[in-house]
Amino acid sequence: MKLKKFKKLSIIITFLFLITNFIDIAIAKKVDLKKYPLGATDIQALGGGACGAPSYIAYEKGFFADEGLDVTLVSGTFETQKAGLASGKYAVTNGDFQFFPSVNEGLDIKIIGGLHQGCIKLLVPKNSNITKPEDLAGKRIGVDEIGGTPMAITSVVLANANINPTTGVTWLPYPLDQLGNVAEKGEIDALAAWDPFGTLYEKQGYRVLVDIGTHPLFAGKYCCFLYASTKQIKQNPKKVAAILRAYQKAQEWIAANPEETARIIVEREYIPGEDPILTAELLKSYNYGHKNHASASNNAKEDAQYFVEQLKKTGYLPTNLDTKNFVDKLYYDVLGDDKHSIGRHK
Repeated sequence: MKLKKFKKLSIIITFLFLITNFIDIAIAKKVDLKKYPLGATDIQALGGGACGAPSYIAYEKGFFADEGLDVTLVSGTFETQKAGLASGKYAVTNGDFQFFPSVNEGLDIKIIGGLHQGCIKLLVPKNSNITKPEDLAGKRIGVDEIGGTPMAITSVVLANANINPTTGVTWLPYPLDQLGNVAEKGEIDALAAWDPFGTLYEKQGYRVLVDIGTHPLFAGKYCCFLYASTKQIKQNPKKVAAILRAYQKAQEWIAANPEETARIIVEREYIPGEDPILTAELLKSYNYGHKNHASASNNAKEDAQYFVEQLKKTGYLPTNLDTKNFVDKLYYDVLGDDKHSIGRHK
């Protein structure tokens, strides 16, 4: 499918999403404003990835509620994330630098913080003759969705291996839990997957080409950021700030309680699998919390600048783009002088 078709599909999805948004508003549930003074909001977070833990924990431990928010976690795609932020239906969502090209094309959103490091692996079947990223030229790569985070991560890997990520490989989308079966059948040559899927495939014998938690291109850098709707920042700044504080509390709680976090998200079936020990190991590797980032906001901005430069290599961003100016406009300090606060929860 060519780029023009992707853009047309994006426009159609956005249109349908906006119609749905109007319907949602018309039948919106009643909210107890005494209990939830900041009202109700949906957060697209049910993607099955271990890196969604801050959303799950903020909900399960009541951090959203403590901030006066009646939050519903919902599922969706990259396109519905963009449409939801643009329309203001979603105040905040989790994503990585796959949003940057859309921002350059006019999507009005802001980075308000970083979440964690490393959560995606690029793998090949155990008997594959592919041993390094350079061997992926001309190959078929399976991802969970076109334009999603694993595709964006892999595109950076390809560009640094001197492979054009648009014309040098073939991208094939499949559900995360089917990527392994498709690879076993020989229908794809490599796959990029979120944890826990990436690590589960590794334990099944797949060879890891790139682990973004340890690979030099990504290690020590935020892979996931929190994005806010500029429309919501203007209309409901207190709501956006409250959501960010809830996420900060969740990050700190996960850092202090990785085993309990793993138990909760496995038992509540936020992620697939029945191994909380493995999940706890993954969560520890993501370096949540301020003990790993002395200044989370500064690191988020610096890491955004780094990945803008990387996307210039992929062709997803113009090579003449002014990186500093782009990120200065993209990053927004929603908490102001209170940016290191982790809220009122006791």
